Amino acid sequence: MASEVQACLLENGGNYMKPPASRHGGHSRMAHNVSSSSLRRKSDIAAVSNVRYRIVGDVLANLHQVFLGTKLCILFVTVPLAIIAHYLNFTRSWIFGLSLIGLTPLAERISFLTEQITFYTGPTVGGLLNATCGNATELIIAIFALAKHKVDVVKYSLIGSILSNLLLVLGTSLLCGGILNISSEQRFDRKQADVNSLLLLLGLICHVLPLMFQYVGQDPTLIAKSTLALSRASCVVMLLAYIGYLVFQLWTHRQFFEAEEEDGDRESEEEPVLGFWSSFVWLALMTAIVALLSEYVVATIEDASESWGLSVSFVSVILLPIVGNAAEHAGAIIFAFKNKLDISLGVALGSSTQIAMFVVPLCVIVAWMIGINMDLNFGVLEISSLALSIITVAFALQDGTSHYMKGLVLVLCYIVIGVCFFVNRGPSNQGNISSISSQ
Repeated sequence: MASEVQACLLENGGNYMKPPASRHGGHSRMAHNVSSSSLRRKSDIAAVSNVRYRIVGDVLANLHQVFLGTKLCILFVTVPLAIIAHYLNFTRSWIFGLSLIGLTPLAERISFLTEQITFYTGPTVGGLLNATCGNATELIIAIFALAKHKVDVVKYSLIGSILSNLLLVLGTSLLCGGILNISSEQRFDRKQADVNSLLLLLGLICHVLPLMFQYVGQDPTLIAKSTLALSRASCVVMLLAYIGYLVFQLWTHRQFFEAEEEDGDRESEEEPVLGFWSSFVWLALMTAIVALLSEYVVATIEDASESWGLSVSFVSVILLPIVGNAAEHAGAIIFAFKNKLDISLGVALGSSTQIAMFVVPLCVIVAWMIGINMDLNFGVLEISSLALSIITVAFALQDGTSHYMKGLVLVLCYIVIGVCFFVNRGPSNQGNISSISSQ
């Protein structure tokens, strides 16, 4: 019966063949995939395995695995509700809220489908796929915001994603892990933390230098041109650094980033539950739905902010990252409870690096291609928050040990920054800086 179920589940018309374990890297996976797997649950497909027509059984088995294979499946109901609310002209705050919640299970399912493809492509190609799809939600939201010329929303949301990963996710993980393991010292491998910290500092330099151009005392028009040119050149450098990071992570020093798991943790993930083409089709479908909801989020964010009495900066910097990355964040915290900080650090720092060194420069280059002037000057308040966060995290991780006090400090730092954006209801600081420098 087990072989029949596998055959029914995996592919249409083909015999089930388990991919070689060596192609997936044995029992070692990247921290992002391991963290996401903590929110999955094993689906019982016995009810659909005895369907008379095989093609119907294939479809039902796929639907069962994709939609019921996550603990967040209840949130899928918000996806059709958001679409219905849009077409029935509900208030825009409702459309925004439903779309934002609907992105949570979709982001987790994209991670799941990416891992299913990895079973067939091998760890290297799978790692490259994860390196581009790991923060697909943020990238899609940013592209739709750019298409609508909402550059400030793009900048706020990207900075917010980095801050959320560095302070909230990492801080909560260290806090919860430290409290649960209060009688023993928690340790982690500093190697990947050092690499990610260096890349984040490089990204910070690329943001600070365009900001400093505002104070050189030249003609404002010349400053704007110089800032834009420097930003675009810096983005090319950042993408080159990210390519080097991928080579370092996937080929030359892969052992730094692999997350070792116990047999019990991998029991339900040793074999794929979807075929390659099934996973590919579902990944394309989920990405399309994410794009649709992202369009709703971008179109309604200002109205929702006004309706809720919140600034656009607070909604973009705080609410968007918290809700959009909730699944990944929860996974990092769960593994911190299990005293597996390497996985939690891999998720928090890895996602931060991916956004800072890949998503941000890619958005600047895409904006360049479509004729929009987006630079790396994100404003004094935003860059200051980013700089202080990176430095604080680097100090917290410098000795390779952790306790709950480090986590508490990081969470409190995030709260202070959140309050800062909550009370700051004015426009972006960039315009203010430009006017000051021109006086």
